[in-house]
Amino acid sequence: MKNFKIVLLGEGRVGKTSLFNRFIHNKCDPNEVTTIQAQYLEKEIVVKNQKVNLSIWDTAGQEKFRALSSIFYRKANGALLVYDTTDSSTLERVEDWIAELRNILGESVEIVIVGNKYDLKKKRQVEEEKALEITKTVNGKHFFTSAKTGQNVHEAFQELTQKMLQSSKNKKLQIKQKKSRRDFRIVKEEEEKKTGCC
Repeated sequence: MKNFKIVLLGEGRVGKTSLFNRFIHNKCDPNEVTTIQAQYLEKEIVVKNQKVNLSIWDTAGQEKFRALSSIFYRKANGALLVYDTTDSSTLERVEDWIAELRNILGESVEIVIVGNKYDLKKKRQVEEEKALEITKTVNGKHFFTSAKTGQNVHEAFQELTQKMLQSSKNKKLQIKQKKSRRDFRIVKEEEEKKTGCC
């Protein structure tokens, strides 16, 4: 069974903990308190007939906890970057989260961007085009979600898991190809030594 680490990142009050609870427990508490540390739980899911164990970390988004949060997403395979569709400033900060994530984990981490609170239609401030534009820059996927109704929550985690599985498969293939090229060079060098004069 594959094991992957996922971190939920984003500003405070965007609904990371609510998404976390909707995905893990299939519930949403409207009176959820602000996360001041990181919490983590595991969930086993099946993607394309393959069992996968996800270690999901919910991190604090407030600026005063930012330095602490970066400790929790080391060695992550994937990230769900969450913003609030009723607060456009949280989408603008997604690019900062991407930069921080890339700085620590490099290009190998898979990203899905999530616009949460999509059920609050009358309060929406985010332009969908802007959200999709940012998503393209990281070769990621984007979902509009509602932790309250459950809209697209499981789909976002499934997509991220598929991306991590594909990335893992690609890395194994690259390692295999490098080994194959190295083995070919060794055999070729040995043949050249045998056919050399003297």
